[in-house]
Amino acid sequence: MAQLDLRKKLSVLADAAKYDASCASSGTSKRDSKGGKGIGSTEGMGICHAYTPDGRCVSLLKILLTNFCIYDCVYCINRASSNVQRARFSVDEVVELTLNFYRRNYIEGLFLSSGIIRSGDYTMEQMVLVAKALREEHDFRGYIHLKLIPEADPKLVEQAGLYADRLSANVELPRDEAMGRFAPQKDVGVIKKAMADVRRSVEAARPGKKDRAKPPKFAPAGQSTQLIIGADGAPDTEIIDRSASLYGGYGLRRVYYSAFSPIPDSSAALPLSKPPLMREHRLYQADWLMRFYGFTPPEIGEATTDGMLDLAIDPKLAWALNRRERFPVNVNTAPREDLLRVPGLGVKSVNRMISIRRYRTLRLEDVARLCRGIDKVRPFITALDWTPGGLTDAVDLRARLVPEPKAVQLSLF
Repeated sequence: MAQLDLRKKLSVLADAAKYDASCASSGTSKRDSKGGKGIGSTEGMGICHAYTPDGRCVSLLKILLTNFCIYDCVYCINRASSNVQRARFSVDEVVELTLNFYRRNYIEGLFLSSGIIRSGDYTMEQMVLVAKALREEHDFRGYIHLKLIPEADPKLVEQAGLYADRLSANVELPRDEAMGRFAPQKDVGVIKKAMADVRRSVEAARPGKKDRAKPPKFAPAGQSTQLIIGADGAPDTEIIDRSASLYGGYGLRRVYYSAFSPIPDSSAALPLSKPPLMREHRLYQADWLMRFYGFTPPEIGEATTDGMLDLAIDPKLAWALNRRERFPVNVNTAPREDLLRVPGLGVKSVNRMISIRRYRTLRLEDVARLCRGIDKVRPFITALDWTPGGLTDAVDLRARLVPEPKAVQLSLF
């Protein structure tokens, strides 16, 4: 293979990393500043944006160590049989790239994944060497996210957790049986065992109240995983159930959803077209309802049709329309868990309402100031000066709340 310079390697391996959504937001519109207006771009590969629990945006250098791979997963662009340009970084090249980007204030951390080369142990060892060099030789204190190779020796995984802020092992497919069809060289049981080992190590690293010596930190930002949506035919209800079991069983910080994207020369077993990106968005919203709003998977299932989330409205509104007997709720007396079920009210809005109503009785205009839009909220609440009357049970309520579809220019080709 012809030698590639560092710039070309970066182009190839940053582009190859874009399919892993487990550290970045997705679904935004395409924008750039090529015309001289504005700053930045949403289209370039290589730097992604992750978000911390307190809302800060962290820029990460997102690359693969290599896109060579001995596995032949049919849904992967980097599979062994794929006809793509191949490249590989050395450990020193990844370290230097990370440090140089950081010194220029382009990034605040590193997301490093890789194809499988030689073996799982060898690949994991190379990734650990990158993190170790950054931490020990250069005292790098930025964020590091390492992708786990589940079949690697547990000792290597242990080392990875000592150097990385977050670890992730992708489950990839919502259905276990689909893994056998689409990725026969992978073992779901091995992936689950690696995730369980990480959970135990994370929990063991939490100091007890009586501990004098604190244990060494292990992946302090926890672990995450990714599910590919639309490749194996799993409905949204099945995906939501799988996510709930992953959160409960492995203590995950996040489950990321990535809409399946057709790849060149793909297997006939895969769909010919990608699912609507809105489906990915609705699953993220449903995931948020489970994590922050107290919804259970069966309750979210009540907002589906034939197991699929409504693409026209968000899951909370769909649930509320199906459970109108729960509404309206009084914003001055309802408990927090009931207020969180009101469409249009977020966690911050509800917390502020509960705080304010200790000192004054809330009116509709007060609620309007605390939320982004009162139209969606109005049919589901009562306030000092407001009652929805028959609006809550109106037959055409959904039609009133569903936004009109935007006109789309038809293509001539």
